[in-house]
Amino acid sequence: MIQSFIIMFRETLEAALIVGIVLGYLRKSDRLRQAPAVYWGAAAGVAASVVAAYGFSRWSGGFTGRREEIFEGVLMLIGALLLTTLILWMIGRAPGSQNADIERRVERSLAGTSGLFLLVFVSILREGVESVIFLAAAGAGSGQSLSGALLGLTAALILGAALFLGLIRIRLSRFFAVTNVLLILFAAGLVAHGLHELQEAGLLPVLVEQVYDINPPQTVPESYPLLHDKGHLGSIARGLFGYNGNPSLLEMAGYLAYLCGVVLLWLKSARRTHSVHRTVQA
Repeated sequence: MIQSFIIMFRETLEAALIVGIVLGYLRKSDRLRQAPAVYWGAAAGVAASVVAAYGFSRWSGGFTGRREEIFEGVLMLIGALLLTTLILWMIGRAPGSQNADIERRVERSLAGTSGLFLLVFVSILREGVESVIFLAAAGAGSGQSLSGALLGLTAALILGAALFLGLIRIRLSRFFAVTNVLLILFAAGLVAHGLHELQEAGLLPVLVEQVYDINPPQTVPESYPLLHDKGHLGSIARGLFGYNGNPSLLEMAGYLAYLCGVVLLWLKSARRTHSVHRTVQA
């Protein structure tokens, strides 16, 4: 539930911020008469995202056995890759550059009759498709929670409206920094789980089946202890951080290699962004 909440909250907030920036620019430039195109574009983007989610669920629901393991393993690795590119792109953006970039795109879109509609539509659809893929990968790894996704959607819409109306003020850079850390841990878990599924399907070697086993033993049949990776608390940690009480060597190596690689890329991208920002200020 928690991972679904974070994913949906993050993606919906990004979409809400895009709409807010566009409307704010129209208001600042005294062109609010163009606002209906923004509303229609957002509505069409949401509708197309729902259709994409429905089509994806119908298409992916027919896999069973080995084909299901291969599909879930590949889906988790693709989800981790997309999350990583999203995180590194956000880290590489200088403070305030996203607003300026969207405003430039709005100015160019206003030259055409349907440009503003398409700008908002494509932006919302992109966030929606990303949400579908991320939630599907999370569901394959730990059981997707519709309630968590709906809570994240609702919370993001409320926060986005409050920010746009000026009711609250928060440092979005710090907010995204925190969620970036959570998403990196989530993506590392997807990598480990994806490798596990591909091992189950026989596409990857097992090498060492269990590097360690710290799962508490079952004392009640059909029930797992709280800290077991299939228990109530352990399953949350498994879905959110990739916790595994008995990982294989390849799973553990993939998890650690991913974390080290992303942290190095983060530090490199952050230094480059800081250097560019200081140069611009000078």
